[in-house]
Amino acid sequence: MSNNLSDARPRHSLLALMLPAFAVLAAGCSGEQGPEQPAPIRPVKTMVVEPPDLGSERKFPGRVDAERKAELSFRVPGTVQTLEVKEGDQVQAGQVLITLDPTDYQIALKDAQATFDQAASDYERAQELVEQDFISRTDFDAKEAAWKTAGAALERAEQDLAYTKLQASFDGVISQRYAERFEEVQAKQPVLAMQDNQSLQIKVDVPEAVVIGVRPSDSGRPEPGRVPVMASFDNRPGQTFDLRLRELSTRADPATQTFEATFSMPAPEDFLVFPGMTATVTADFSRVSSEDTPFILPASAVTADADMAPFVWVVDESDMKTRKVPVTAGRLRGSSIELEGDLEPGSRVVVAGVGYLAEGMEVRLLAAREEAEPRVDEAPDALDLGAASATRPPEPESAPEAAESDSAATE
Repeated sequence: MSNNLSDARPRHSLLALMLPAFAVLAAGCSGEQGPEQPAPIRPVKTMVVEPPDLGSERKFPGRVDAERKAELSFRVPGTVQTLEVKEGDQVQAGQVLITLDPTDYQIALKDAQATFDQAASDYERAQELVEQDFISRTDFDAKEAAWKTAGAALERAEQDLAYTKLQASFDGVISQRYAERFEEVQAKQPVLAMQDNQSLQIKVDVPEAVVIGVRPSDSGRPEPGRVPVMASFDNRPGQTFDLRLRELSTRADPATQTFEATFSMPAPEDFLVFPGMTATVTADFSRVSSEDTPFILPASAVTADADMAPFVWVVDESDMKTRKVPVTAGRLRGSSIELEGDLEPGSRVVVAGVGYLAEGMEVRLLAAREEAEPRVDEAPDALDLGAASATRPPEPESAPEAAESDSAATE
């Protein structure tokens, strides 16, 4: 009997020691959970679909240039002797603008003249001698060739002397001067630039999206007046000037993917417009716009379903939920793509992260300068880890440690 009591005593004391530990564990397991957190609303980057038609007026930045311009240079080298004009001077066609020192060319002309005179005398005597059979026909041919060669050299010397005077090619204005008096210049080195400011032209870079939306003309060539085009200047509000198409490039610029259009414009009479200035060019495409012009959107906006059918996500701004809109993909243009389908102008299309969306998902619009938020499942950085460990509540003591503490208290 005493043995049974002694065996039961350790069991009761062990049970007494473990009860507090079980109580701690039960308290931890039976704690009430907080209210369920709502799923975070995914931010999305979007853009508004622009109307593909060209019915409205389109504005383009334009560059003013002179219709007639030239950089003038001498055909012979020499030293600048006289400079008759300065920048901004009005000049007439044929007017002498700048001259070279003609001394060397005058000497060369005299030498060529003497050589020609000698050759001409030899040729005349040879004509008389060959008729009397005093010289052979071969000797006569040699005299004739020498006479013709001397004549060509004389003409070249005369022309070189004439080239020491540089004349205006047309009526215009001296726009820039590159040389000064007594300066040594080389042949074909520009010394003056001139332009005609009375007849101007405006160059415009037309985007390919506009060009592709223009219906071809019946002749297959650009037709002046088919698209009404006007130019305006910032310092003259309310004034417009009609433009006439001069030429249209059919090769796109490799850097900008635009086509250069050149328009003619008479110079305004009440204010000055110089080449190098800027203008705003307005074109009305209502009469030439194509009816089946596609939408142009970033290629990142297009995704596909399980059947590989392309579609885009459209955000309904009334409830901020996404809906799928099927589209037909067309030609790829760099980072953009042509799309046709049930899209409507003014629709807001998601252009990034389309693979993480679902039908009817609630989203919010990402501001233009808003930073991306870290996802919940992403690992926090070292700073966040330190903060979390500092604010984390202490973990409950393990069962053996709790039993030891209770035993000490009982004793």
